[in-house]
Amino acid sequence: MAELTVWYNTRCPVCDAGIAHQKKRLIEAVKAGRIVFRDINIEPDALAGHGASLEDIRRRLHATDAGGKLIVGADVAIAVWRATPGEGWLASLLGNRVVLPLTRFVYDRFADLLYAWNRRNGRW
Repeated sequence: MAELTVWYNTRCPVCDAGIAHQKKRLIEAVKAGRIVFRDINIEPDALAGHGASLEDIRRRLHATDAGGKLIVGADVAIAVWRATPGEGWLASLLGNRVVLPLTRFVYDRFADLLYAWNRRNGRW
């Protein structure tokens, strides 16, 4: 079972490019199946059991850990950075107890803008 399964919207060019970049950085973990990236548009009900709709996942990154726990938004980015060689410092900086509330706030506002932009351009 994967340590982290990340669900994202491949129809969003920003999201798709960001995940493509991370996949290249995480090639060994991806090959070994420790981290899996999945397109929510192919499996729109994949996280329905967690109460996450297709639109929720198109708006923000979602992931499940090895125990099946749901992770959302900035916390997903932090988990991916922790697993990415050379990016652990970024996870430590933006995911520490003091900065994390600000990280989540900024991530959520950016995600809202990106989601609105994608909807306006018919990528939803």
